[in-house]
Amino acid sequence: MHKHANLVPGRREATVEVHRSTPLAPVPSAPVVPVQPGTVPSVASVVLPDGRIVTGYALEPAKSEPVAAKPPVSRVAVNIALGGIGFGAVCGGLFLLTAFITALTALITQLITIAAVIFGGWVAVQVFSASGHGSGTTVNIRKAVFKRNHFHG
Repeated sequence: MHKHANLVPGRREATVEVHRSTPLAPVPSAPVVPVQPGTVPSVASVVLPDGRIVTGYALEPAKSEPVAAKPPVSRVAVNIALGGIGFGAVCGGLFLLTAFITALTALITQLITIAAVIFGGWVAVQVFSASGHGSGTTVNIRKAVFKRNHFHG
């Protein structure tokens, strides 16, 4: 008989491994050396509850450095900075104003040119269309008298 005969089809049986920790042998505790008050050894030893000794360098708590007072800001320096900002703003404003005036001048010039072209065209149409309608003033040249290259009407 097959060993997986009682299992559900499509299901696998997981293999489980059990690990057990091995206890360490107890370390004999070393005698604690008394330390004179006020002195800190360069290497500190700590005895743990299970008797082991951990030796390492003693760390001093981090001390924050006192904040240095900021030097006062001169009023002259503040005035110079504000004056520079104001000067930059005025220069920018004058540049924009100049650009606006230039654009406005170009627009007015174009409008005058367009008006002249339109008006000139209207005048040309009036002049050339008057001769075709017969509504102009008629001059009879046959009655005019020319004496020595002068016209007398």
